[in-house]
Amino acid sequence: MTLREMMIDDLDQVMEIETDLFPVPWTREGFFTFLTREDTMFLVVEEKGRILGYCGLIMVLDEGDITNVAVRRDRQREGIGNFIMESLIRMADYRGISTLHLEVRVGNETAIRLYERVGFTRDGIRKNYYSDPAEDAVLMTRHPKTVRTDAGGNLC
Repeated sequence: MTLREMMIDDLDQVMEIETDLFPVPWTREGFFTFLTREDTMFLVVEEKGRILGYCGLIMVLDEGDITNVAVRRDRQREGIGNFIMESLIRMADYRGISTLHLEVRVGNETAIRLYERVGFTRDGIRKNYYSDPAEDAVLMTRHPKTVRTDAGGNLC
């Protein structure tokens, strides 16, 4: 598996995954628009030319909003989502993004567990955020890790 930035040529495969997984998928034009912006980062994981998953991030100052996280249905539960999230977190940190936000369907317990494993905490609920079917969103944030030191400045 390799991780790389999403390219416009990837959109056919990305749209296959997007329309399979989401009842209200992003459009091809929506992805295209974000791929051409300087304040976004979209990544794909591929294997032998086949895209297995992708994620997106919109960056504002030192914060980022995760827009999409998806793994091809036939490759879920193989650790690909965890790999994508950990990679996105590292790359965001490298770009100076210290706090990450996302929202996820309240019923998507698998994704919520993944986000909690990589350091996100639940902040609240956004009522009726999703449609088709109508569902609340869980708001989640990953804050920067704080480094603790003792009185002498030594790491704890």
